[in-house]
Amino acid sequence: MKSTLTRGILLASASTLAVTLSACGSDETSAASDSPAPDSSSSSASESSGSMESSSPMAEPASDEPFGAGCTAVPADGEGSFTGMTDDPVATAASNNPVLSTLVQAVTAANLVDTLNTTDDITVIAPANPAFEAIPADQLQAVLADQATLTQILTHHVIPGRLSPDQLAGTHTTVAGDEVTIEGSGENFTVAQTVTGTPASVICGNVQTANATVYIVDQVLAPAAA
Repeated sequence: MKSTLTRGILLASASTLAVTLSACGSDETSAASDSPAPDSSSSSASESSGSMESSSPMAEPASDEPFGAGCTAVPADGEGSFTGMTDDPVATAASNNPVLSTLVQAVTAANLVDTLNTTDDITVIAPANPAFEAIPADQLQAVLADQATLTQILTHHVIPGRLSPDQLAGTHTTVAGDEVTIEGSGENFTVAQTVTGTPASVICGNVQTANATVYIVDQVLAPAAA
């Protein structure tokens, strides 16, 4: 009874962090970690620090959220927002996002809407509107009118499987059957081969839809044969 009463008093006077740690460990570990003064604790203090870091939002991996300066152009709410896009398949989600309106026009012209919406677990490298604006108007219109070429270019932007940011760098086989090489790490990624010859940068990455992970880029990618 005396031991039980003592343990109860210690637990009642401990800090919130100590209570959390005692709930995760055994009674003996809890009692031992609560007893020493803060300055003299060793492994217990180290465990406390680790618990605080893992529960803090600042310590969450960057891969959990969209990243990049271009993300500020995405609507803050509504179906075209990051939250709204998670509920819809990728082509539908893109159609609700004004940043991707030209891409949606191209996907529609190539009759790829249903294909993109019904394919599970893909990664889409999605050119933002300025990426299409960088292509001379006559060249862009010619591509939009050529369904075979347009399909080849658009499917070059689609990679089977959902790639997280730490999986993005590397050479990947695309839905078109060719390869795309992405370089970089962290939140900085580029693709060298583009329609304009200017390397593409990921300006808003790790955007989630119901069936795809989307990386928005500032240039239209070019297949080797395009």
